[in-house]
Amino acid sequence: MSEFIPYGRQSISDDDIAAVVDVLKSDFLTQGPAVPQFEDAIRKRVKAKHAIAANSATSALHIACAALELGPGDLLWTSPVTFVASANCALYMGADVDFVDIDPVTYNMSPAALEAKLTDAAACGRLPKVIVPVHLSGEPCDMETIGGLAKKYGVRVIEDASHAIGGEYSGQPVGSCAHSDITVFSFHPVKIITSAEGGMAMTNDADLASRMQMLRSHGITRDPTKMTKASDGAWYYQQTSLGWNYRMTDIQAALGASQIDRLTNFLKRRHEIADRYDQMLASLPVTTPRRDPNAYSALHLYIIRVPKKAGVAAHQQVFDKMRAAGIGVNLHYIPVHLQPYYAELGFRPGMYPAAEAYYEEAISIPMYPDLSSQDQDRVVAVLKEALVE
Repeated sequence: MSEFIPYGRQSISDDDIAAVVDVLKSDFLTQGPAVPQFEDAIRKRVKAKHAIAANSATSALHIACAALELGPGDLLWTSPVTFVASANCALYMGADVDFVDIDPVTYNMSPAALEAKLTDAAACGRLPKVIVPVHLSGEPCDMETIGGLAKKYGVRVIEDASHAIGGEYSGQPVGSCAHSDITVFSFHPVKIITSAEGGMAMTNDADLASRMQMLRSHGITRDPTKMTKASDGAWYYQQTSLGWNYRMTDIQAALGASQIDRLTNFLKRRHEIADRYDQMLASLPVTTPRRDPNAYSALHLYIIRVPKKAGVAAHQQVFDKMRAAGIGVNLHYIPVHLQPYYAELGFRPGMYPAAEAYYEEAISIPMYPDLSSQDQDRVVAVLKEALVE
């Protein structure tokens, strides 16, 4: 059998390995200089004022919600087509969750659905405190419209850009927080760049940055200006809030900082692969992903849709045939409101029809910088065979 082709994978260079080894030989495996160096590199790349590294994007979403003081009685809205963390972060804070249906073309949060839902929420006095738009597959959301609606209704915005580092919207890097309070990145191995596990929150608000820095480390400070009384000595620290141990290690940061040097090349290669897929799939009965000409997608995923039509195999058949042939396709994502845990919260099928229609057709085919032309040819050949009913 041919070698298995995953839907995504990390690309590790000798420089990456050397950077990690340097940390392993240093005095600091954690809480050393590598984390702030990585934060500074990302901050400069995305043109944000502050960067707060964490041990995962989920942790970064959690401290972002905490910094915005989301809590019991509050409401967070996000997209139903996302990983569960985009919604779970609200539940961690004791807040409630609701969803805004997706745009059927972009697969991101629909600005029209958001506006209609905000209008209704304002009328009944139940506006969300936080909105979390998700840049699915690295394709930027319409943040100008979403950010404008948030300002109109007094709502805070956290961009879940776990898929989107390196992307651009209206000439600005995703992560610049031009239309949001906080942006969160992921550095999981299948993402654009990796720190093995890890995430980062970006903000232009110094107060939010300070809160998140403390919250990722138990709510503890060693800064005398943030203490409730004078320091007892050089050893002294104070816990002034309830935080968590969400720190990134120097080992992770060293890998991430090394990877950032190759971000531009990673993105260029992803676009080359996507362009080639676009051409090769043009004659097949599938819908290829839209890329906004006014934006620059990070192309974390290449999502096709298999429509229900005569002569075309059913979605699940196509998926199963490709897996059986050694093509590691995946599905991003099962709509969150369909998960059993969320069913217990009162969510039901039919509530977000565009998200559910997407789920019945979507398949993520292999997309990563080291995907060879030969492997890409094999992916398309297997897909073509799998589509036959």
